[in-house]
Amino acid sequence: MKSSRTPLPRALTMSLLGLAIGAAHAAEDVTTLGEVTVTGTREATSVAETPATVNEVSADTIATSRPQHPREVLNQLPGVWVSNLSGEGHSTSIRQPLTTGAVYLYLEDGIPTRSTGFFNHNALYEINVPQSGGLEVMKGPGSALYGSDAIGGTINVLTRTPPTSTEFDVTAEGGSWGWGRLMVSGGDARGNDAWRASINVTHSDGWHDSAGYDRQAGTLRWDRAIGDTTLAKTVLSFSHVDQQHVGNVNLTEFERTPERNNIPFSYREVDALRVSTAIEKEEGNTLWSVTPYLRDNSMEIIPSWSVSYDPTWYETGNRSAGVLAKYRRDFAPMRARLIAGVDVDYSPGSRDEDSISLIRTTNAEGGTTYALNTAVAPVQIFDYDVTYTGVSPYVHAEFSPLERLRVTAGLRYDDMRYDYDNRFNGGAATATQGVPGTFPAGGWYGHVASTSVDYSHTGPKLGATWAFSERTNGFIALANSFRTPSEGQVFRGSRESTSVKAQAAAESLLDLKPVVVDNIELGLRTHPGKARVDVSVYHMTKQDDIVSYTDPLTTQRTVVNAGETLHRGIELAVQAPLADTLSAQLGYSHARHSYEQWVVSGTADYSGKDMETAPRNIANARLAWTPAFLAGGRLQVEYVYLGSYWRDAANTGKYDGHELVNLAANRPFGKQLEIYARVSNLFDQRYAETAGGTAAAPTNTVGLPLGATLGVTASW
Repeated sequence: MKSSRTPLPRALTMSLLGLAIGAAHAAEDVTTLGEVTVTGTREATSVAETPATVNEVSADTIATSRPQHPREVLNQLPGVWVSNLSGEGHSTSIRQPLTTGAVYLYLEDGIPTRSTGFFNHNALYEINVPQSGGLEVMKGPGSALYGSDAIGGTINVLTRTPPTSTEFDVTAEGGSWGWGRLMVSGGDARGNDAWRASINVTHSDGWHDSAGYDRQAGTLRWDRAIGDTTLAKTVLSFSHVDQQHVGNVNLTEFERTPERNNIPFSYREVDALRVSTAIEKEEGNTLWSVTPYLRDNSMEIIPSWSVSYDPTWYETGNRSAGVLAKYRRDFAPMRARLIAGVDVDYSPGSRDEDSISLIRTTNAEGGTTYALNTAVAPVQIFDYDVTYTGVSPYVHAEFSPLERLRVTAGLRYDDMRYDYDNRFNGGAATATQGVPGTFPAGGWYGHVASTSVDYSHTGPKLGATWAFSERTNGFIALANSFRTPSEGQVFRGSRESTSVKAQAAAESLLDLKPVVVDNIELGLRTHPGKARVDVSVYHMTKQDDIVSYTDPLTTQRTVVNAGETLHRGIELAVQAPLADTLSAQLGYSHARHSYEQWVVSGTADYSGKDMETAPRNIANARLAWTPAFLAGGRLQVEYVYLGSYWRDAANTGKYDGHELVNLAANRPFGKQLEIYARVSNLFDQRYAETAGGTAAAPTNTVGLPLGATLGVTASW
């Protein structure tokens, strides 16, 4: 071992330097589109030679904006809409309607934060985003290196790079509705090692009644050089979230009592722990990479969204062990590159669920307020173990038959399996459980016998980039991808009015088909002068899309395969300096998402209808001013536009959309102190984070009113 003050070995130094250069390329004081991406092939690759739309939130943007919720930075990207479902809960729209479905892949340093079988639409609250080193969003189906769930997009959260010398910073902030947060981060480099540790402690009373929120999260990263050719990166991440839920309200409540929480007992408590070690050995024209990882996820919850038709308490958990293994070889002719690898994921999990009884009352605004009926004991309705196993080999190739042309091709095979153990009924089928409540006949749940379900898919990818000049390049990409149903969709049957219906519904879920996606995309990236313009056009079809049918009378939801949905749109990102101290950024998308073929047998035909919660127009514009009196700080005004969209699949009622204005400012005092402030919803607009229901019974999730935050950061 070298002495503690000798320079870092070449492998570690070059790793840190490479990441710093990549961040420097992307580092503007606002969200930018990076010159280098690490998401497509799990290592640094030129965006100009990546046949995909890759949007980046830089490390500098994260450090400057200090987001309270991931949407504050992600919604700056064109075609991205992340809603706030109280606390840091969220649903996402990227080339899809706003959905809680498993159509997005969430990564931390290229490693999935959860297995396919246990998808969580709130995945970003399991990651320490405010202290991350940036985010990358790859739109549409992922490359051959990514499988199920990478349909609408892949969101990769990057851990913050360890420093090359001693570094320490503390951020404290307070704001509206009892908001308080303390973030501490520090690191050092000694000999062959460099490390960084970050801790985030957050509390909010919440604007709504009974909507408190607490979070503790942390990240530890340790980079170690092993000789001159091998680098090991170990990352330990954890999050604990304890929050109360807020549900939808009717339009009268929306206008008169928007702060009311009609389900004050609804909550979730989440724990997530991940540890991984990525070992890369690069010699000459070859690279070997192996990344073993462990994950532990658990959640206890009374869900807010199902209190009207299926009130329950449940606890889920899964532990994962897996490995990402990759071999890359470069060849001199045509700058060819071959990548071959395999992903292995073993994730045993469980569900324990009780039906609970509620007392329903009608409030003065005609809405329904719920309370727990403690006089009626909970009734167990599900108790099972399920293990997800996935083995996915892939191959990815790149070559340049012409100097300006870069061609990529890939093929991935996914073999996935659920092994289900029905503990509720001793492994047998047909037994059903009646529960108390106001649902017709009290409600029944079907239980299938212990069984195994298999899915497999072979997905090809093909793309090409063309350099029109040093400042302009374009791409075309064709991709086929898929997603398997999650364990809850396959084994957790819906509540039905009779035992016969319940068992039939449970058995039918075993026949759910995977969603199969075909996507074609064209893009152009150009740098006219100091400006940057990126535009992309996509056309995506989904066969056997997994959707949730809502009965208009009972509000009961049933998971089914829709025949075909169609998703197409155009996205535009523009950055332009307007003067020496003034710059502008714009993200805009126009899209249409429709049911091309979906017939609910004997009930409804939605073919040709627009999908619900799918605005055609989304825009985000930012104007940043850096005057001399702010001494390197800035003042930014942000305009957010969300267009109208249908509330329901039948297209009976619309939400009109909304416009918001936000402000942010910061001023450094030397290199060690910075004061900053944010004002959200400057004009105190009443708006909906999400809108649902029908024209006859519309509902909204109320967005936050005018709020402010003040903070200070000290650095050493």
